[in-house]
Amino acid sequence: MAPYKRKSWREKLTDDKDLPKVFQINAKHRESWGKGTCAIAAPREVDALIRRIPKGRVALIDDLRAAIARRHGATIGCPITTGIFAWIAAHSAEEDRAAGRKRITPWWRVLKRQGDLNPKYPGGVKAQARQLRAEGHRILLGKGKKAPCVADAQSRRATLRQLLRKP
Repeated sequence: MAPYKRKSWREKLTDDKDLPKVFQINAKHRESWGKGTCAIAAPREVDALIRRIPKGRVALIDDLRAAIARRHGATIGCPITTGIFAWIAAHSAEEDRAAGRKRITPWWRVLKRQGDLNPKYPGGVKAQARQLRAEGHRILLGKGKKAPCVADAQSRRATLRQLLRKP
């Protein structure tokens, strides 16, 4: 039996797993997600949305979810898989950078719900802050357990129209 070969981040990003799909929100999730339908995007779709965030702009993970919902005619974009696929896109981009590619997915432009930096992205909040500062954003340091955030995140958010535009 051959030893298990771990998939690269790029392989994880390109594995669509029969996605995208839209499903009816069940009773278990209705309290937190509401009534209607939920769209799960393919990992590559999340990567494509991130690539559409213009330089000098940011997007909250909820902005990506809204774009996914709109694209698939659903009530919401899945809050779980959207975050996971953004994380995979970030790591895949860093794999691309290590391979010498110059144009990579700008994962650092994706923020958590309140404009916070994401410690789970490659290099943690320090790497994300460095990239954001290079694009002109001001980073506010977190206090206690609060993560650092982009000072002007709300006014510098990419629009849904920008995220949904054709490449």
